[in-house]
Amino acid sequence: MQDLDPVETQEWLDALESVLGNEGEERAHYLLTRISELATRSGTPLPYAITTPYRNTIPVTHEARMPGDLFMERRIRSLVRWNALAMVMRTNLKDSSLGGHISSFASSATLYDIGFNYFFQAPTEEHGGDLIFFQGHAAPGVYARAFLEGRIDEDQMTNFRREVDGQGLSSYPHPWLMPDFWQFPTVSMGLGPIQAIYQARFMKYLEHRGYIPAGKQKVWCFMGDGESDEPESLGAIALAGRENLDNLIFVVNCNLQRLDGPVRGNGKIIQELEGVFRGADWNVVKVVWGRMWDPLFAKDNDGLLQARMDEVVDGDYQNYKAKDGAFVREHFFGARPELQELVKDLSDDEIWKLNRGGHDPFKVYAAYHKAIHDNGGQPTVILAKTIKGYGTGAGEAQNIAHNVKKVDIDSLKKFRDRFDIPIKDEDLESLPFYRPDADSAEMKYLLERRKSLGGFVPQRRAKSISIPTPPLETLKAILDGSGDREISTTMAFVRVLSQLVKDKELGPRIVPIVPDEARTFGMEGMFRQLGIYSAAGQLYEPVDKDQVMFYREDKKGQILEEGINEAGAMSSWIAAATSYSTHNQPMLPFYVFYSMFGFQRIGDLAWASGDSRARGFLIGGTAGRTSLNGEGLQHEDGHSHILASTIPNCRTYDPTYGYELAVIIRDGIRQMTEEQKDIFYYITVMNEAYTQPAMPEGVEEGIIKGMYLLEDDKRDAAHHVQLLGCGTILREVREAAKILREDYGIAAHVWSVPSFNELRRDGLAVERWNRLHPSEKPKQTYVEQCLSGRQGPVVASTDYMKLLAEQIRQWVPSREYKVLGTDGFGRSDSRDQLRHFFEVDRKWVVLAALEALVDRGDLEAKVLGEAITRFGIDPDKTNPLDC
Repeated sequence: MQDLDPVETQEWLDALESVLGNEGEERAHYLLTRISELATRSGTPLPYAITTPYRNTIPVTHEARMPGDLFMERRIRSLVRWNALAMVMRTNLKDSSLGGHISSFASSATLYDIGFNYFFQAPTEEHGGDLIFFQGHAAPGVYARAFLEGRIDEDQMTNFRREVDGQGLSSYPHPWLMPDFWQFPTVSMGLGPIQAIYQARFMKYLEHRGYIPAGKQKVWCFMGDGESDEPESLGAIALAGRENLDNLIFVVNCNLQRLDGPVRGNGKIIQELEGVFRGADWNVVKVVWGRMWDPLFAKDNDGLLQARMDEVVDGDYQNYKAKDGAFVREHFFGARPELQELVKDLSDDEIWKLNRGGHDPFKVYAAYHKAIHDNGGQPTVILAKTIKGYGTGAGEAQNIAHNVKKVDIDSLKKFRDRFDIPIKDEDLESLPFYRPDADSAEMKYLLERRKSLGGFVPQRRAKSISIPTPPLETLKAILDGSGDREISTTMAFVRVLSQLVKDKELGPRIVPIVPDEARTFGMEGMFRQLGIYSAAGQLYEPVDKDQVMFYREDKKGQILEEGINEAGAMSSWIAAATSYSTHNQPMLPFYVFYSMFGFQRIGDLAWASGDSRARGFLIGGTAGRTSLNGEGLQHEDGHSHILASTIPNCRTYDPTYGYELAVIIRDGIRQMTEEQKDIFYYITVMNEAYTQPAMPEGVEEGIIKGMYLLEDDKRDAAHHVQLLGCGTILREVREAAKILREDYGIAAHVWSVPSFNELRRDGLAVERWNRLHPSEKPKQTYVEQCLSGRQGPVVASTDYMKLLAEQIRQWVPSREYKVLGTDGFGRSDSRDQLRHFFEVDRKWVVLAALEALVDRGDLEAKVLGEAITRFGIDPDKTNPLDC
């Protein structure tokens, strides 16, 4: 745009400069705001920009000064770089298939080093400790620093990615594999950022509810610019801005490269992220250029250098650092004569040393200091520009950088010389680790920095205080059944939860979590009782204030109502389920959701919760392929138990009756909060109402183990069958048993199987024990203990895929084991129609039982044919799996 009156323009600029110099930024901001308001009232459109020029957010004059010993810190940082490089290379010299990553940490070493030296608080009696989500691919650098600190020995370093014998280091941050070291699993892209946001939010929840001191701890999340393309990375940033999470700091390592090439070759990822985060009300701090550029900026009176920086795209910036100083002189500064004049006194080597902000400790320190002390009450994101593979020589700033696992000898020599590593030429090929003597200046400085911050990080608390379990009698109202009243297991669950929150010790630690479905699950009564957590409290009068169960938000609210956001709700659940470790405050989260939108939608987070050693309950509501009869294909779940079974420390149950649910939950509480086992539970509940019977005597152990005899037909009959079922289909099984008894004279024994997955877990464990102890008396699986000596074939029917009940086939004593299940896509119809369509109702159970008796020669085939005709079953009926 042409300047029509330069004199007037300069007067305005001089006036603004005078205000800044004499009255400060706040006054200047006020005046600009008033001018903006006047322009808006006058209908004058203002130039819109959500990004700032491509330079550092913090001007030189405003930078907080780093107080430490720059030389000593560079020395330590260089040793960390070397040991990280050596660890990965040594691993791949032994076995090239093991892999490893060099380039990500090489680009972010300074970002971590400044945090370790000045900002990362360890847990102490006075401070709960910061929560740090390390970028997964930077793990070698964290190990290398821990090696210098003496926390990891050389054998462990040598066995990087060799964990089977128990002496190695895990490839990435994995609390399950290194329970005293890593706090959070982060290498699955995008999961670190969303979990960090909800950890920060849960930290505020604990502060407001009085469990931890306010305002001390921070959550740090390190991520890559390429990782920002994952929906989970940026999908929850609006929540952080909306809830003013000033305890949250994102550090984005903007090395401009993803795994295959540039992140935004034709644009600028830093500018893009600035706009996204600024729009979400974050405090954005860009660290683009290092201090070597400051003299050039000081001489850029006409703004031509800034204009050139603004117009160059990331693909070119990557190219500059893949070449040399002469290339930069020609292709960057050569764009304008004035820029060439600007650097005429600089050699090509000096141009090459014009550094990027993420590699400059002074710039990084200033950014971190601002994030801690001057964040405007908002979350902060630091966008730090770096070079992928910085200093490694081989692959530096190349598209192949991410996959570099080896460095040639010449590059090793350059690396050693560049970072002053005290290793001789003849020793380079053996890649020795280097740790200074314990009484060296480097070691003293390193340990002193950590001592000033409370100790070492990362570190993880494996155990917490034990919370006593309420006695089972607390749930007597549920154990006694519902009388003549028909209720669903969902309603039974709400009754269980309502009783538990009344417990003096456990109750306040229960964290109910719902993704905008509380009324679906009948939990709205808890709104008034417990309150919905809100950092702002309730600033409005609820529309239903005159109702008993009005919508109540409260700073001390106990419920987390997450909106239509399963990933966010699951992240909240993980934060609560790991609070015993992160805050030494055991909390017990119950996350209630449509079972179809659980593991299927957030499976990666569910797997991460297992890695995190989470403790809590996941409640899959409206579960089963035929229980939710009107919603159709994308709502009807017939496979969540299969998905849940893939997570080793997840215990899964599909109870039919309220008393089963009560026993399972109470035992889960005992194991997780009292015995502190690192397990979590997935329990399905249904919305189908029926009479809930009282608990039979002596069935508690069977419920927990996964199977117990519910109906024992003791008649002296010629033929017997054992019928297995769970969830709502157990009721169809019981009806089938009546038909078999009354119409066919067959003794039908009914087994409730709350968990086929737990039966499989037991079976595999017993089978393994027997294999390894051939000289000892073989043990029996629990399935064998239950069914051995029982007469007749076995038939199982569930509301889930046949695979669920098939898992126990090898331990069923009877050769005839028939499994019914709901394989195929769901659809809308009545429950009766759906169960007949999927071939799991009472008629199909009877048919399967008769078939099994025919197979073993106990009945003639015509009996089966007559039953097909009697039940009106079409022999040419379409297979549910095919339609």
